[in-house]
Amino acid sequence: MAMPDRLQKILAQAGYGSRRACEDFITAGRVRVNGQIASLGQKADPASDKITVDGKPIAAAESLTYIALYKPRMVLTTVEGERGDVRQTVRDLIDIPEHLHPVGRLDFESEGLVLMTNDGDLTNKLTHPRYGHEKEYRVLLARRPDKEQLATWKRGVVLEDGYKTAPVDVHFESAQGKGAWVRVIMGEGRKRQIRETCKQLGLPIVRILRVRIGSLRLGNLKPRQWRYLTRQELDELKGNETGKKANRR
Repeated sequence: MAMPDRLQKILAQAGYGSRRACEDFITAGRVRVNGQIASLGQKADPASDKITVDGKPIAAAESLTYIALYKPRMVLTTVEGERGDVRQTVRDLIDIPEHLHPVGRLDFESEGLVLMTNDGDLTNKLTHPRYGHEKEYRVLLARRPDKEQLATWKRGVVLEDGYKTAPVDVHFESAQGKGAWVRVIMGEGRKRQIRETCKQLGLPIVRILRVRIGSLRLGNLKPRQWRYLTRQELDELKGNETGKKANRR
């Protein structure tokens, strides 16, 4: 007989997201065990207990799937939008039956690499701040930043709400007309952080392209294209130091 396990772990293994996301399902009252609303920390046995999310029985634990997707601009990085929101989501771009969720966020106007998976443990490892996994972006600015703006960006910027960003690695890459491409490597991932930072620095953004998550790179993918991760890519993502700081080539 299987031993009972925490509900958030069971849900994560069934493809409902990271354990933290599954905890949110539980605290929101969306999860029931044998007809009763579940509580955080509760244990269950999926072999003998009836577990539902939003009234629907959870599926058995799926085989784990890992996909690299090039999210185009004007696509939501979520499984489904809010009620009444008909905008396309990243899940709409991948036509396979498995439960998949995006790892972390990439805002509606931005584009580039999104990792899609049903591995809740890996999702937690890649998104929790204590693990310090880097994300790398190419950012096209409408005008060229001066040395002081770049230095301030590197040290950390106080945003409109009073939050000061952590130091980042940012450097000038190339000129483009009156603007410039800069490369940004950061360990934290606050919502719209690059956009809010550039707003404070007076640097209008034209384009944000994410090219790396940990050791995983966008590579030659084009907008809307996706591919399965290779065994080597997966091993590196799940590794300790290898997945934190990739070779910056």
